[in-house]
Amino acid sequence: MRKLSDVILEQRPLVMNEKATVKEACAAMREARAGSVLVTDDAGRLSGIFTGRDAVCRVLAEGRPAATTTLGEAMTRNPMTLKPEEMAIDALRLMWDGGFRHVPLVRNGKILGVVSRGDFKGVEYGRHEDERDLWEHMR
Repeated sequence: MRKLSDVILEQRPLVMNEKATVKEACAAMREARAGSVLVTDDAGRLSGIFTGRDAVCRVLAEGRPAATTTLGEAMTRNPMTLKPEEMAIDALRLMWDGGFRHVPLVRNGKILGVVSRGDFKGVEYGRHEDERDLWEHMR
């Protein structure tokens, strides 16, 4: 099984300040072909995560203007994080249980990367499915 550090090897996550606008973030996500933006406060600490789901549910669906709505207003605050030395299957479990698609990787307050469901391989999905099946049979 892989560690998360293997998954994010040489990754440069998309990071923006919470004062950036949703429009700027969406443009940056499109250009970088990224599914998320890790959002930081003025001190550079992770304060949230912004995804396409946030753009749709917290901005477009509410009729808010993307050009003036900030990431601080639209992001998911205080996202769950993992350390890069944890196992990839742990991230998959966390995403499944929490109902989200992205997990930032942080160590000692430093942002190192982000993993999404698409980063995992068949063996990790297979193991996770086996665990879920076993859990269902035990209930």
